[in-house]
Amino acid sequence: MDPFEVRIQFLNLLRRLNASQHSIQKVVGFAVKYFPPCGEDLWDCIVEECQKGSINSRINILYFLDSLCETCLLVRSKSTAAGQDPGANNLYVAFVTRDLGKIVENVVPKGRQGLPNLVSTKQILESWRSKRVIDPQKVEDALSSLNARDTSLDSSIDSSTSQHNTSLPRNEVFKRIEEDRERHKRLRERRWVQPVTHNVQLPQLVSFLPLTSRGDGEEELTIDIEFENEWETTSDWNEDDEEAAVEESDLCFPPEGEEPMDLS
Repeated sequence: MDPFEVRIQFLNLLRRLNASQHSIQKVVGFAVKYFPPCGEDLWDCIVEECQKGSINSRINILYFLDSLCETCLLVRSKSTAAGQDPGANNLYVAFVTRDLGKIVENVVPKGRQGLPNLVSTKQILESWRSKRVIDPQKVEDALSSLNARDTSLDSSIDSSTSQHNTSLPRNEVFKRIEEDRERHKRLRERRWVQPVTHNVQLPQLVSFLPLTSRGDGEEELTIDIEFENEWETTSDWNEDDEEAAVEESDLCFPPEGEEPMDLS
């Protein structure tokens, strides 16, 4: 196909995109296949649909980008294993990193219109940050922009509901509920997977291995990244922790006359 036909077919696929993995993988495969001749043009199509599509189609595109980035990292890892330059195989990950702020602003527009996509967008961004899919600082900036928005919408709801009483049709509401279930199920399935490294100069592959192998050099161990993620979400030491430590100590080392805890 010539570039014009590729663009038209890709736009048709994007507009038919839904939350099912079959639909997402079909668009991912097309985007990766035609990246060499038309990558920049296809990326422009994605950004365009994020701007013009419905609020439901925009969140579908964000979940599509999640799968697209994962596939690009797999392609990059295979290219590195084959001895090719990994920097030349970033595919769409570089585009996502560059335009992340613009994508988030389009998927979650300011005001009440963007509220249905707010929670799901934060979940995707937090997943990217914890798994180092793209530069964690870029993700942090995008999350900060969402968190910094004015959350006091109550004052504007009363005035806006009387002027904009345009709720979604009943069938669209149920369709969105079912698609959210599918998306959240997919996120839960992949949430535990940890990356090998967040070093942008080294392969960034979501790995099922507990540790990196020999010869990885300065790459960060998966277990270290997992520790960092847990440490960031752990509360400060307090009295409850002291009481729990005393209880655990008494169980393992009971006073005289009591049987020790069976550790077998």
